[in-house]
Amino acid sequence: MAKREDIRNIGIMAHIDAGKTTTTERILFYSGRIHRMGEVHDGNATMDWMEQEQDRGITITSAVTTLSWKKRQINIIDTPGHVDFTAEVERSLRVLDGAVGVFCGVGGVEPQSETVWAQSERYNIPKIAYVNKLDRVGADFERVFKEIKQRLVENAVAIQFPLGKEADFEAIVDVIRGVAYYFDQEEYGSKMVAREIPAAAMDEYHLYRELLLDALSEVDDALMEKILEEEELSEAEIVASLRKATKNLQITPILCGSSLKNMGVRLLMDAIGDFLPSPVDKSEFLVLENGEQKSFAPRDDAPIVLVYKVQIDKHMGKLLYVRVYSGKVKKGDVLINRQTGKKEKIMRILQMHSNKTTDLNEVGYGDIATFVGPKDVETGQTLAGRGVSVELPKMNFPEAVISMVVEPQTKGDYDRLIGSLKRLAEEDPTFFVREDENSGQIVISGMGELHLEVLIYRLKSEFGVQANVGKPQVAYRETILNSAEYTEEFAREIKGKNHYAKVKVRVSGLMGGGSDDSQNKYESAVGVGSLTPEFLKAAEEGALGGCAAGPIFSWPVRGVKIELLEAQMKEGESSELAFSIAASTAVSRALSEAKATFLEPIVKAVVLSPEEYVGDIIADLNGKRGKVVDIQNLGVRQQVICEVPVSELFGYTTRLRNLSKGRALMSMEFLKYDLVPTKVKEAIIEKTRGY
Repeated sequence: MAKREDIRNIGIMAHIDAGKTTTTERILFYSGRIHRMGEVHDGNATMDWMEQEQDRGITITSAVTTLSWKKRQINIIDTPGHVDFTAEVERSLRVLDGAVGVFCGVGGVEPQSETVWAQSERYNIPKIAYVNKLDRVGADFERVFKEIKQRLVENAVAIQFPLGKEADFEAIVDVIRGVAYYFDQEEYGSKMVAREIPAAAMDEYHLYRELLLDALSEVDDALMEKILEEEELSEAEIVASLRKATKNLQITPILCGSSLKNMGVRLLMDAIGDFLPSPVDKSEFLVLENGEQKSFAPRDDAPIVLVYKVQIDKHMGKLLYVRVYSGKVKKGDVLINRQTGKKEKIMRILQMHSNKTTDLNEVGYGDIATFVGPKDVETGQTLAGRGVSVELPKMNFPEAVISMVVEPQTKGDYDRLIGSLKRLAEEDPTFFVREDENSGQIVISGMGELHLEVLIYRLKSEFGVQANVGKPQVAYRETILNSAEYTEEFAREIKGKNHYAKVKVRVSGLMGGGSDDSQNKYESAVGVGSLTPEFLKAAEEGALGGCAAGPIFSWPVRGVKIELLEAQMKEGESSELAFSIAASTAVSRALSEAKATFLEPIVKAVVLSPEEYVGDIIADLNGKRGKVVDIQNLGVRQQVICEVPVSELFGYTTRLRNLSKGRALMSMEFLKYDLVPTKVKEAIIEKTRGY
């Protein structure tokens, strides 16, 4: 097992088709983890192990592997690039110490590049960028470098640049070491020869070198003094200074290459070890104790583990992908689920290599591994040792925006269908399953058409369940536009015991006046003096639970403020159950008396198009209730950023292709829920009642 300071927990992230999986495949090959490189286009890439990934040539689920490179252990999570699977990126970034952003040398900073970069910024993850595919027609390192600086991170600094462009790309100049590296293609780039930089490239070298040293001198006083005194800087001094600046998010190094042509990946592997942090570089992490946030330093006697992903394996059962933040965990240990209080025994500890496993006896702080054994554990929950009173902050995922109805092909398949869907939902925190109270239909919801399409395929191929599937529908929500109050008294004998509670609630709409606050809020005017903390907590959970089904079509309610105005209890008769039911019923009845309407999901749509088609595209989006937010000139293309209702974009990829003769691209990500216009509300009611 590697020393903590020699571990690198990194993610590979990018826009779809930037070469992320191909880059990972080369990293595995050069490290000796695999002995034959697979290719995405051949459907045999190591990290794309799912059948759907191999068929479609895209990454769908985040895959984990561990390798050794120059005495360092590198744990890699290869993340998806398609926006429908953004939750896979989110939960992977949550447990990483560093990341590599891969950019296409032709496409540059593409829409999903910006999305995943922004996700990593939320977790303050140090990054290096790798400009790939520089052998392609239209590739331009300088343009992509400028795009990264302008649109992602101002402190980006090139520590490499290419010799030659497109088909003439022949070598990589190392700005730190002052040499040009050439790669032997007959040896798959494994042989790398350092030569003098050609005279024709010296001006460019001196320019990039000056930019690098200027950036370092701004954050490193000792280095600045040496530069001012014109002292010679050693390679070790520059590397050490750049490592510190990268870890502190003061500089983002930019590298280059062509993974498919086996050029530059070994240098990228060196940079991962040289510049990205180890677990010990972050001496403290944030935890919650009694709802309050505090810092916590890792301790050998305090095991704290975050479950960042759950996967159901047909042979081993539930697999928990975890990051160890403190202490050690051995096979056979019992940990406590901090959210449920349940004890969970760790039967096996696995090191993953895509979908292959190696058994381990123990893991320690900084490790990424997989546990087998715990049953009642969900994504985002904390497992901790006895006596540990803290938990890790929860993970946040976007709401589903697309729904569809599924039904079993035979009555006998109903239980299998429900059970299989719930197992898929257990794996995927952005996939939801519910049974409609009015129609009795099974409704599934997710992040997009591709997301649901892949899950339906898995339902058939992995679980052997055949289902009839309806057309995708928008995942609308219900809300209210005014206020209403309701008093509910609950008094019932259950199993020989009296249960009593009386509550008065007020519900108010939050979405008026242009607000986009679609999250529900809860406030209590009732203090601990009137109710016990347990009863207050039960009332809060019940009140929020009353928003599960709205008054119009039983869709979930969002954008509502709930106030507990009054509460009464009876000594010896009141219970948590009574307050939960009373509050839930009161909220449900109050919502029915208020003026209800609908919320619709709005996406941020980013269109990249040649300039000659932009006018037609904007006009078309305006006709679809789109609101153009920004138009950016990216040289050969223009980028149109707009907000559009999901309901207007079904099948829009084909329409966009026709408008631009196949030359425009579009990506989408969920942005917010917003009030629907009156005409749209009437159309929704008419359409929904027709089903």
